[in-house]
Amino acid sequence: MARKANTGSADAATPGRLKQIALTYQMTRKADPKVGLVVAGVGIVVLGVLLAIGFLIGHPVYLGILGFVLGLLAAAIVFGRRAERAAFGQMEGQPGAAAAVLQNIGRGWTTTPAVAMNRSQDVVHRAVGRAGIVLVAEGNPNRVKTLLAAEKKRMNRVVVDVPVHDIIVGDGEGQVPLKKVRTTMLKLPRVLTGPQVTAANDRLRAMGDLMSNMPLPKGPMPKGMRMPRGGKTR
Repeated sequence: MARKANTGSADAATPGRLKQIALTYQMTRKADPKVGLVVAGVGIVVLGVLLAIGFLIGHPVYLGILGFVLGLLAAAIVFGRRAERAAFGQMEGQPGAAAAVLQNIGRGWTTTPAVAMNRSQDVVHRAVGRAGIVLVAEGNPNRVKTLLAAEKKRMNRVVVDVPVHDIIVGDGEGQVPLKKVRTTMLKLPRVLTGPQVTAANDRLRAMGDLMSNMPLPKGPMPKGMRMPRGGKTR
């Protein structure tokens, strides 16, 4: 009975995965019209090369099967990269894009979006992991530096023994492009233990953040809502 139930749930999940792949392909094709031709071309080339080798050595069936499998794998890898590039292209320049990247950075990181913000909608997000605390700012480079400094000063009240890194999202000098934010963070040296990360998260959570302290109404945010005058930074 349990085996039948597991099989049924797996079968039910398959259409969901296929639908997700189809939606991803449609989204990618809007930004990258040639994605279908490129992905198919990669798969066909890999299959053709291994099939040709198979004929040369007298094992076309074995190499053909291997070529088919490797062709699918290569096509999937190319599709994934082009889909990721298209997604970043659509997000770039949009408010909250860096928060979306942080939410998908992976295990071992605790992210808190919008820990600091000003009336111009420049914003600072926070991520805590084995590398310490990473503040990711998006907005005007000059204004976000003030936000970063204020947030660091606020955090120093509760966490003094944790390294703090800051990233300004952008394409200018000293900035990190949106598509490289995740890679940049994952390359940071891991200097904290698991208990130290938990302790830092607990202290920061007790300190609160901008979004939890703001008296926001429930439901969708009203149009034209502005930051309160006293809530620029913390």
